[in-house]
Amino acid sequence: MSDREPPRRRVPGPARPSRPASAQRRPGPGARPAASAPRPAPRVLRLGSPRPRLRMVGLALALVLIAFVVRLLQVQAVDASTYAAKAEQNRYVGQVLTAERGEITDRTGVAFASSVDAYDITADPTMFTREQLKVGDGPEQAAALLAPILGQDQAALVRKLRPADASLRYVRLAGRQTPQVWKQIKDLRAALSAKSETDKSTVNVLAGVFSVPSSKRVYPNGNLAAGILGWVNADGKGGGGIEQQLNATLSGKDGKIRYAQSGGRQVPTVGSTETPAVAGSDVELTIDRDIQWAAQNAITDQVKESRADRGYVIVQDNRTGEILAMANSPGFDPNDLTRADSAAMGNASVQDAYEPGSTAKVMSMAAVLEENAATPLTHVTVPNRLHRGDRLFQDDIDHATWYLTLNGVLAKSSNIGTILATGQLGKTQTAANRVLYSYLRKFGIGSQTGLGFPGETSGILAPPGKWSTSQQYTIPFGQGMSLNALQAASVYSTIANGGVRVAPTLVRGTKGPDGRFTPAEAPARTRVVSQKTAKTLAQMLESVVDDQEGTGAKARIPGYRVAGKTGTANRVDPATGTYKGYTSSFAGFAPADNPRVTVYCAIQNATQGSYFGGQICGPVFKQVMEFALKTLQVPPTGAKPASLPVSFTP
Repeated sequence: MSDREPPRRRVPGPARPSRPASAQRRPGPGARPAASAPRPAPRVLRLGSPRPRLRMVGLALALVLIAFVVRLLQVQAVDASTYAAKAEQNRYVGQVLTAERGEITDRTGVAFASSVDAYDITADPTMFTREQLKVGDGPEQAAALLAPILGQDQAALVRKLRPADASLRYVRLAGRQTPQVWKQIKDLRAALSAKSETDKSTVNVLAGVFSVPSSKRVYPNGNLAAGILGWVNADGKGGGGIEQQLNATLSGKDGKIRYAQSGGRQVPTVGSTETPAVAGSDVELTIDRDIQWAAQNAITDQVKESRADRGYVIVQDNRTGEILAMANSPGFDPNDLTRADSAAMGNASVQDAYEPGSTAKVMSMAAVLEENAATPLTHVTVPNRLHRGDRLFQDDIDHATWYLTLNGVLAKSSNIGTILATGQLGKTQTAANRVLYSYLRKFGIGSQTGLGFPGETSGILAPPGKWSTSQQYTIPFGQGMSLNALQAASVYSTIANGGVRVAPTLVRGTKGPDGRFTPAEAPARTRVVSQKTAKTLAQMLESVVDDQEGTGAKARIPGYRVAGKTGTANRVDPATGTYKGYTSSFAGFAPADNPRVTVYCAIQNATQGSYFGGQICGPVFKQVMEFALKTLQVPPTGAKPASLPVSFTP
């Protein structure tokens, strides 16, 4: 086909009349020019059909849409759960919200243990990879900066920042760090970030280090009552003492939070789920901080002066069984366990079992009086030596024959006189053993005190059928059986309380997060001896302190009537299992005629100066008892002591 347009055909029209020649215009001025020749018609370009191109574009779009649809079906239908799990793992993180630990206070509300703001230092290991930092030693660089701040091993930090599980998004580098530690890390991280913006060779290797609010346990009184309180370990759980015993009560219940994150930070525009933490309850102890301080100072000074292995002091309200002080020396500071001696980190007052010696004679006398085998005025002739079984017994000093009353046997702490008196408990020695054993058990020997303290010992008291030949005669004066310091104090509190044993208590109650106080259950009360017997024993114990021939003169307190008993026992060395050194002790209560406070002191293996209980524990008893009476505002009774006779003239 030619691209030229065909010639136009003329269409005939009506003929126009010709002009006469005379009418035709001639050229001249103002005449029109003659008509020019016709111009050629313009050329017209014609486009090709667009349909092929449209078909090709449509086909391409269809293929792309099909690919998208197939992929969409794969993601949303076939592999939906897999991709959802990956997205959930990469996008959402969860953290534990640590519950605030309850306080431990003394009986007046003064804090012994509390919690302060702290931070768990955490990290996202995926932010330390080569892909993220563009360097291969990111964990090593970060660990080198963090180790001196956190006080941790650099290699251990590297292992945390480069875990075996490459998908791990959360690790805890250090727990319960002070705000100052976190500020150091945060400032260092900010400095690296600022430098990396101007110096491209600098890498912010701490970009993946974060913090989680937590709390840190502190003990504002240092080593005061540390044996009672215990400590909290790195995992935030009680590691000893009340912290361990009542860990569930103190720790509360941790919460959880789950949130979307980007670059290790929470995305605020995306929702989160949170289970709030429930704070722990406060625990109020029966301990009086001031009396505890006096007891701890007194026993610490005496242990140092005597160069002894250790010592303990118990102060107890004999009417309620509440422990007002429980002091040990040496002790430890729960704020800094790195300097603590592991041997001193327990509560020796309830964890050490030892032979009490003559302080146990009060139980033998209680049995004799209660069984009506003798009275305080009964005459007892005490020879220099006494042969019983396979042994020859003697008193702590050589003496001619003593002519003592039963009261005098206790006042002068005669082993021989005690053997003779307890022999009257039965028609045979075997029968007497059974009677004595029954009273020892009623006083709580060989049984838990009821305190429930971690590591508490029951002591050792074999049944009478298993007593050796020598034990039949040594147990009445406190050898061949063992107890702990709290059991020993409880014996004297029982006498002071009119013969009724009140189980010792250390916790007055708890206060929940709502501020509601729940008192502890009332302690068990058991009648051991009659009130008459208890009163008589109190009068006899006064002779130990007040009488000129008594062994407890150093425990006298001007203005107060004091009932007490000395003790000096052969000590079993826990390292060798053989007798080595002595256990020195003193136990008593005041005012003797209207008792309010019991104090018990024991010192193990004094190696300098005297080792007799009356000489080194008597002064400790006096110092602590005086302080306790003043603190509790206990007035003297003003009544005169009974002054029972110690000896008789044959």
